[in-house]
Amino acid sequence: MLNMSQWDLAEAAGIARSTVAEFERGARVPISNNLQAMRDALEAAGVAFIEADGSAGPGVRLRK
Repeated sequence: MLNMSQWDLAEAAGIARSTVAEFERGARVPISNNLQAMRDALEAAGVAFIEADGSAGPGVRLRK
């Protein structure tokens, strides 16, 4: 979607690359601060997070 590497996301979020890798592998559940930092970095890169509603679950899309 963004062509963003683990290194890119980690740098943008101000966290360690190993944290991103462990989260992707399911080896770690991120603490709320790290999760928010990753979300902020992805939103700054153009990702919109979509909340679940009565007809569909949560998701993501690129902002225009």
